[in-house]
Amino acid sequence: MAGNLPHRPGSLRLIHRRNPLETAPPEALFIVSGISQYVGAVIAVRLFEELAPAPSAWFRVIGAACWLLIFSAGDIRRNGRFTGEQLKAAALFGVATAFMNLTFYLAIDRLHLGKGVAIEFIGPITVAALTTRTKRNAAALTFAAIGVVVLSGIEIDDEPLGLVFIFLAALCWGLYIIIGARVAQYNRGVAGLGVGLAIGAVVLTPFGVAQSGPAWSNPSLIGLCFLIGLFSNAVAYGIDQFTFRRIPVRRFSLLLALLPVTATVFGFLFLQQTPSFADLGGIALVLGGVMIQQRDTLPRAEPLRD
Repeated sequence: MAGNLPHRPGSLRLIHRRNPLETAPPEALFIVSGISQYVGAVIAVRLFEELAPAPSAWFRVIGAACWLLIFSAGDIRRNGRFTGEQLKAAALFGVATAFMNLTFYLAIDRLHLGKGVAIEFIGPITVAALTTRTKRNAAALTFAAIGVVVLSGIEIDDEPLGLVFIFLAALCWGLYIIIGARVAQYNRGVAGLGVGLAIGAVVLTPFGVAQSGPAWSNPSLIGLCFLIGLFSNAVAYGIDQFTFRRIPVRRFSLLLALLPVTATVFGFLFLQQTPSFADLGGIALVLGGVMIQQRDTLPRAEPLRD
């Protein structure tokens, strides 16, 4: 009988032990993701002194794909091959993410980190606006959007090419959210992200290989790019994949407003980019929007299978 089964010490603890990525508040996950992402961005800005932005982004994506595929090898073996639909979604996701990385690097080589991220947030703001349904969420979006506009400032006239690149990055960021949410629902851990980034790295090759010469003569530069790939992609985007499964796209997009705040703080701490009083006001508006939004979550569902 079940009541007479011997008790194994520690078995109840094992049963109830859950992944912190599935239980921590989404706001906390975004802060951790932002810290990881902009640790990588700070390293990247300094790396540009020795290696151009395009090959830096290329090696970063290659490194991230390697990290993620190694980490998810067990999941891939257990869950079997990707279906055609899953592979197509992962490929689109990886290509969008790879070009988001490339255009972002080309932009922050010309713009301040904090301002670049703030302008790039046009992508998530657009996604959030298209998926917002209630007055409360509309108000939260308004606060966050105004805060991001304040953070972006108006000092962009001298860098028109940087502005072009950051708008392209914003477009790719929007695609990252929309397609990434789909990939996450296949519930294959970070395997979809790893496979997608491997495909994205191949597509990015013509853009990255041209100026990659210094890296081949100085392998430590490739090592730095792989380190950036770990922080900015493998960890940060991996956290995103778990968050996509827990909250709606609308809430995810709005919470991304925490990233310009994180970027401004990192720009101040590590790149001597001092925020103005207006920047601090923008941060307050973003945080206000995050606080008043509805904290809705997604119901637990079976993994998508195509």
